Order: sequence, then structure tokens, then C-alpha cells
Amino acid sequence: MRPTLYKNARLLDPATRLDAKGAVLVRDGRVAEVGPGVFVDAIQDDVEVIDCGGRCLAPGLVDMRVQTREPGEEHMETMVSLQAAAVAGGVTTLATLPNTNPIIDDVSLLEFVERLAQEVGMVNVHPYAAATKGLKGEQMTEMGMLAESGAVGFTDGVKAIADAVVMRRLLSYASMVGRPVIQHPEEPSLAREGCANEGETATRLGLAGIPACAEVMMIERDLSLVRLTRGRYHAAHVSTAAAIDAIRRAKAEGLAVTCDTAPHYFALNELAIVDYRTFARVSPPLRSEADRRAVAAGLADGTIDAIASDHAPQDQDSKRVPFAQAEPGVVGLETLLAISLGLVHDGTMALLDVIERLTTGPSRILGLEAGRLAVGAWADLVLFEPERAVRIDASRFRSKSKNSPFDGKPAQGRVWRTVYRGRTVFDLDSEPGDPRARREPAHA
Repeated sequence: MRPTLYKNARLLDPATRLDAKGAVLVRDGRVAEVGPGVFVDAIQDDVEVIDCGGRCLAPGLVDMRVQTREPGEEHMETMVSLQAAAVAGGVTTLATLPNTNPIIDDVSLLEFVERLAQEVGMVNVHPYAAATKGLKGEQMTEMGMLAESGAVGFTDGVKAIADAVVMRRLLSYASMVGRPVIQHPEEPSLAREGCANEGETATRLGLAGIPACAEVMMIERDLSLVRLTRGRYHAAHVSTAAAIDAIRRAKAEGLAVTCDTAPHYFALNELAIVDYRTFARVSPPLRSEADRRAVAAGLADGTIDAIASDHAPQDQDSKRVPFAQAEPGVVGLETLLAISLGLVHDGTMALLDVIERLTTGPSRILGLEAGRLAVGAWADLVLFEPERAVRIDASRFRSKSKNSPFDGKPAQGRVWRTVYRGRTVFDLDSEPGDPRARREPAHA
């Protein structure tokens, strides 16, 4: 592989707070040089030169919450389509949930997913292991063996770990193997019959509601157990002001607590389900406008550590049904960057801070060597244009499933190239058709 120089770029590296014009030199799949003063004589050194045209060059995105659907539900997503969707969205590292069929609750299944991912070889894939056998919330998995085999954390995926004794043991054992426990924070008895956020919108639509307090109730219980065990705890896809306030206080107290949210929780509110739009049915449900604003504020002040796509492919049979019967979840890999950049365009956050929540934030939580522009690191890169106006078109998604609540909506931000270990795995200019014809005019 020839060395490659990415020149004339706006370099963004949250790990070092670098935001400056410069270049990156890649040799043997790794970053050889980075910074404003990088220059190579391409003719003399046989280097491929890519002029970035002033676009942003950042570490490849790290998505810490993705459902693979393979093994078991390949009609919704395969490892091939998953990785293709990831690189189209600028994502080079994934952490995958264990709720496949069969469930990833033993070493052989964990290693199967790792081998499957490596065979595709377009992104880094780090699987979570199930926290409890069969995701039943009763008996712990072999956490030590699973951690040795590569599990980056333990979670029951889209199910809350409801039993306090089980959660206490999980936190204690997970701390011994240096892994976090990731919780779906929702008190299950309050959420069992609901499908929308409890309030005026759900009432007007005749839908059973899930009260916002179901989230903070579970988080506050878990925080009490963190105080007891001193374990590492991560709350996934937080969506309410009360939950964010509880996590903010826990961090001030010094507890080992982190959390993430997903773009739909800061870009949409409960009004998105009007007309019974099942593509906007998610778990936890879309919340009030006040909660949406609280999520954005939590990201801005650093209470929320990461933005994850919460990618959950569903087929049409799962969504083209009455709202209460629809499966929750949205595809999010290919819209992760563009929707997150909305926080920059509306003045909520600086660009470097948004990129931090998409790179070093999740990497730090999971202990990964990813999400940074450092000499010697793997050259996992994303080249993007943050101001470019686009219209999201789910029919063009590489994901096998198209269940996006953002389909047809305008956004700003376009991935131009994704590089994995020095190799280009997505290039907009090489996509079928003229990419310029697919872009909205700058004034749209």
C-alpha cells in the first residue's frame, strides 16, 4: 500500500483539541505524521496525494450502540450491510449488542461474531456480551471468560436489568474484569404496556404512555448500587431531564458513571409520532420538548459522554403495522454525523465538542484505542463537509432496513471519504451516479 498524504484539510482531533489547517500522512495503515507543518514531496517519495479541499478530517467515528441482526435475523441486516452502512456514515468502530439469535452469552458465540466481523473487514467491531444468560435478567454470564475473549462491556441490550440483586452482582464482578455494565434504564413494570411518552400527545392519539419517571427511577436505583459496589455503570440512550440531572449529580459525587444518548433524542420530540408514524417509535420513547432541550444541554455541558446511533434495523413487517404493535427502533448509522452536526448549526455546541462525543468519548468509556489522530495510531479517518446541505434519502441507505424517522428531511453535513487502517472503504465520488446531483443547493 502506497503512503497517502491528506493535505489541505481542517484537522479535528478532540483528544489533543487540535482544530487547524494541516495534513495527515499515512504509512502502512497508520498515522505517520499529523499537523499544520506536514509536507511530502510526492514525486520523490511515491506518495498518493489527496487534496481535501478544506474539508474536515477527523478520526473515524466510534458508535457504541449498534444492533447487528446477524446471526439470526439476516433479512433485517447482515454484517456486510452493517459495515457498509457504517462506513457510509463515517463510522470506523462499532460496539454491538448481544441480542442476536442466538444471544451472545458465551465465549463461542462472542468469538463467532468477532470472526464474522473480521471476514468483512471494513470497520473495527467490538461485541458486548450479555450480562445475564439468555437476557433473562436472572443468572450472570461468565464475565471473566467473556472479557478475556474480547467483550468490551456487559449488557442485556434493549432489556433493563430489573433485579437489584443481579445488578449488584454484575457491578461487583464487572469491576473486577475492568468492564462497564451498560443498562437500558427503564423501570419495566411502568413501561410494559406503553408505547409512547406519557402526556398530551399520547392521550390525544389514544396510545398507552410510558412515564418519563420510569427512566430516572431505574437510574437512581442503579446509582445506589454503584455507591455500594464502586462498579462502573453506563446508562444508555438517556432521554429525560430528570435522568440527566441524576447522572450530573452522581458525576459530581465522583461515581464511575457515564451515559450516552442518540440523535433522535436531541433532534426530535414526541410530536414526531403524530399521524402514528411508526418509524418514530423508539425505546425509550421520544420525549417532550423540555426533555429534548435537556438532552442537548447535557451534551453541551459534558454530562452526556457520547452520542451513539442506537442503530436498530427493522423490516417493513415490523413497522407497517398499528403504532402500538410496531417494533421500536430506527436505523442510524448513515445519519449519525449529519444529525449530530445539527448541534453545531443551531449553536448548541462547538464542532470539536460534537466530534469528541462521537470519537474519544465512547472510546474512553469502552477502553478502546480509537477515535484520535495520533502518530502511530491506526489511520481510521473520516473526511466530511459540515456545511453541505443534504436531504436524507433512506432509499439510498446501504443498510438493508430503511426505518429512519429522518427520511426526506433536510440536514447539513456530508461524509466524503472513510478510511479504515489506511484503506479507503467509502468514497462519495466513487458512488454510482453523480454525488453532486444528490446534494441540495447550499441555500436549501
